[in-house]
Amino acid sequence: MAPTRLGELMKRFKNNVIRAGLGALYFTGAHHALRPIFAGVGTIFVLHHVRPPRDDGFQPNHHLEVTPDFLRATLGYLRASRTDIVSLDEAHRRLAEQDFSRRFACLTLDDGYRDNRDFALPLFREFEAPFTVYVTSDFAQGIGRLWWVALERLIAKTERIELSIDGVEERIDTAGDAAKQAAFERLHRWVRAMSGDDEVAREVSALCARYGIDDLAISRELCMPWDELRAFAEDPLVTIGAHGITHSNLAKQSEVIAKHEITYSRKCIEAALQRPTEHLAYPYGDKAAAGAREFALAQKAGFKTAVTTRPGMVFAENAGHLTALPRLSLNGNYQDERLLPVLTSGAATAMWNGFRRIDAA
Repeated sequence: MAPTRLGELMKRFKNNVIRAGLGALYFTGAHHALRPIFAGVGTIFVLHHVRPPRDDGFQPNHHLEVTPDFLRATLGYLRASRTDIVSLDEAHRRLAEQDFSRRFACLTLDDGYRDNRDFALPLFREFEAPFTVYVTSDFAQGIGRLWWVALERLIAKTERIELSIDGVEERIDTAGDAAKQAAFERLHRWVRAMSGDDEVAREVSALCARYGIDDLAISRELCMPWDELRAFAEDPLVTIGAHGITHSNLAKQSEVIAKHEITYSRKCIEAALQRPTEHLAYPYGDKAAAGAREFALAQKAGFKTAVTTRPGMVFAENAGHLTALPRLSLNGNYQDERLLPVLTSGAATAMWNGFRRIDAA
């Protein structure tokens, strides 16, 4: 079987397994029985883009976006279920004081995209719901590289890509949506395996330049610059958090560089917005990008909370691990209102985590 076809089938298989698992919990009603055990005391949701749906057949980053309608449905469900939608400051207080008389939910959005202001903010205002946007300072500065978007755009406009990977010249078919998806997954793995930001910038920028993609222009197009963030942050519902300088895999950096990414991004935001920045989201945030060393660095830097992308609900025990908090993804591939009770029951993340309540190692 051709590698492109195999990659497409594996991606589809993974999504189908997750969708089937969520569907099975919904249709059997098992999540109702599991909720008292695995729902915890609250949920921190993670989103990225909030914008109207696109018609493109090739959308490899679709999991990073939800529609305004789905966000509205989520906020409506939380209100109807008598869940308090709170700021991260309030969530921190409840954890520190062990105040769990009511369940809480926090809404967090990573990177600092303009659509967070244009499409998400009106919905948060409609529901009077506080939320946090974690800003990558280089994106706000207009010099950051959203390499995953650059790869999507590069692959979308080509029918074949030629490049050297680990010293081997490769020709990658990108003709047709299935081949484009497989090519994206191949190049995504290639970039995530790189040792540091310098290598990512050098290799991805060179590839983009070869095919007429200005990768530096993407952050200026999609992300709020400092002047827009200053106006955005004036809204009382908005909390601005830090998300690193370059959006790098911190676990692959030296301790000196990782510490600089965490602390200097905070200084940049505080200087630009003239307000304290007390909450952090690790870039990528999975186990391969944030672990015990990064959790300790965030704690030493004085952040009240720091969030991962490790899936999970918030339990009382998370009060002892405030810089290793889990989040629950509102994933663009599973925008189904019926699944919201399943997701917030904690049943799915409990199975994902082998029924461990805390994953902070």
